[in-house]
Amino acid sequence: MLVGVLVELSSKNIDKEFDYKVPKSLEDKIKVGIRVLVPFGKQTLEGFVLEIKEEQKTEYELKEIKEVIDEDIVLNKELLNLGKKLQEETLATLISCYQTMLPKALKAKNKMVVNKKFDTFYKINEKIDLSKEKITDKQQILIKKCQDEGLVLRKELVELSAFALKTLVSKEILLEEKKEHYRLSYDKKIEEKKQLTAEQEEVVKDILEDGQNRVFLVHGVTGSGKTEVYMELIEEALQRGKTSIVLVPEISLTPQMVSRFQKRFGDKIAAIHSALSDGEKYDEWRRIARGEALIVIGARSAIFAPLENIGVIIIDEEHSESYKQSDANPRYNAKDVAIWRSQYHNCKVVLGSATPSLEAYARALKGVYKLEQMPHRVNGKALPVVKIIDMNEEMKYGRGHLSRELISSIKGRLEKQEQVILLLNRRGYSSFVTCKNCGFTFKCPNCDITLTYHKSSNTLRCHYCGYGEKVYSVCPKCKEKALSNLGMGTQKIEEELGKCFENARVLRMDYDTTSRKGMHEKMITAFKKHEYDILLGTQIVAKGLDFEDVTLVGVINADTGLNIPDFRSSENTFSLLAQVAGRSGRSAKSGEVIIQTFNPEHYAINYSKNHDYIGFYQKEMAFRKELKYPPYFYLVNIKVSGKEANNVLEEALKIKNILGRSLTKTIILGPSSAMIFKMNNIFRYNLILKYKKEENLRKVLEKILDHYKNNQKIKVDIDFNPSQML
Repeated sequence: MLVGVLVELSSKNIDKEFDYKVPKSLEDKIKVGIRVLVPFGKQTLEGFVLEIKEEQKTEYELKEIKEVIDEDIVLNKELLNLGKKLQEETLATLISCYQTMLPKALKAKNKMVVNKKFDTFYKINEKIDLSKEKITDKQQILIKKCQDEGLVLRKELVELSAFALKTLVSKEILLEEKKEHYRLSYDKKIEEKKQLTAEQEEVVKDILEDGQNRVFLVHGVTGSGKTEVYMELIEEALQRGKTSIVLVPEISLTPQMVSRFQKRFGDKIAAIHSALSDGEKYDEWRRIARGEALIVIGARSAIFAPLENIGVIIIDEEHSESYKQSDANPRYNAKDVAIWRSQYHNCKVVLGSATPSLEAYARALKGVYKLEQMPHRVNGKALPVVKIIDMNEEMKYGRGHLSRELISSIKGRLEKQEQVILLLNRRGYSSFVTCKNCGFTFKCPNCDITLTYHKSSNTLRCHYCGYGEKVYSVCPKCKEKALSNLGMGTQKIEEELGKCFENARVLRMDYDTTSRKGMHEKMITAFKKHEYDILLGTQIVAKGLDFEDVTLVGVINADTGLNIPDFRSSENTFSLLAQVAGRSGRSAKSGEVIIQTFNPEHYAINYSKNHDYIGFYQKEMAFRKELKYPPYFYLVNIKVSGKEANNVLEEALKIKNILGRSLTKTIILGPSSAMIFKMNNIFRYNLILKYKKEENLRKVLEKILDHYKNNQKIKVDIDFNPSQML
């Protein structure tokens, strides 16, 4: 028997199957989709079995596989085919496509052993005649418990008498049995489902009765009850014996979503997201593969869950950039993967958002997707009133970063014992530290970016490479005591809130405070229980969270996103403002939103004030059409990087010349320095391609990748339809 094995090294040179012989002793264990250990050159590597072949004569002697790692299939037939599709679409290596689908414990190249967890039980040995044994009173108590209950947990017997247990085991009166237990557990108790509104029922009916297996876009305002629609669709799928996937964009949303789904579906759910430990991810993946979990909830990577017989795939907050993997190969979009999987399973995909991406809404208007509208909140109340505060005027009064209007509104809400959410999309104490005497600014030595000051640790940190250094009172350049903090971060606003509202309980939620395991869930639960009055955070507080006592949302600086040189900056700003505004007034209490800005006339801010998605869509689409951006044109970002800036630019210009000669229907922009020109001591240039239809494109790009695959000084990365261009 021969097998075709794809080894763990992610290199274009060896991105193919290699044939190996299978020893007779291992033939019964071989299956397509499992991992094996193989000799490769002077190394021993892990790899995936992609094919089983009949033995045939070759010109050279084939090596034998050394070991079979898995008992069960790791990559089923669908995932094997999906990996090839992913490779074709992203031009990544096939091994990187398979690796991205799996939890760390199951990836080839993973040298860390993740152990299964077991509970120890005891039961009566039926072969022993108890009448012939000398049994003490203590032992009799343990025996009776095992007779009554069958299998008894070791802990329960130890609590009765550890010595009696030891004796009974040594006499083989009690037999030990181990059962695996998963690290995560779910309550089996199920609550009654809520009565749907007429609007929700109409959307559910429309999706279920549609004869075509198509993509649906549910455009529902914040608070319209999209989650109840999702759960109704999933319940219908369960009744047909089908499974479901639910994607959410942020880790912070996962605990709330898991909690809601658990109340409806009990232990049928499984969660997959980056906040889980490696062991927890391993357990959840195996529960899914074994068919023990029928509903998978999680962030982007959950789209690869090894479910069989999928009935519906739901992507909540579909506009979110987090569904696109941008920082590593394969640079895939989970929405694309969802559509590919839906074609395999012949099922529906439901995209939901209060602020759909322009691409999704344009497809819905063209009939590529089917549009479903939910324009009303479940509670029947209007969307919250939004006020725009011009900070250019407010600065005349020489106060801090909180406007008089926002301070007054916070005070009023606190007096009513209501809660407040404040959004500032920048963590740390200040944006940067500079010298007022000579103008020196602290910059990261590895990246082309200023360091952010964190007051709690008195350090300057780079939020890209992790570099940090202590802050001293003297300028390192002019030696004067003239350092000052400019800009603002969440720590500085937290300090300001403490001065304005001494008795208010403030909870800061950003990367620094939530990096420890389980902190997202703890913070959200604590705020929901009203243990805090004000929730201050970055964009992780803007989406999907539902707190009935929140009646005021304040945006400290709405302009942060507008200053980013990206064609999506206005769309992202509008979406963020509309989403965070939707956190206010979600129960019987009326809500209010205050947005502070230095650009009060900007259309993204004004349309968000009026909750006018359609107006914003029309305005932004006019710009996109004129400038030849998505959804009118497709984009490709080619990143050329290396340690020597001049060399990188020289190679980027060569690539541009190749593209110019080979592509006749494509607009080529650049090369231009990336927004962060130097990151981790690597210099980066971008080439942007705009096209509608270019049959030759992928072949040309593959040739470029092949040309540079052995180049040690230059790296070329290709990103189709990028979500950002850092």
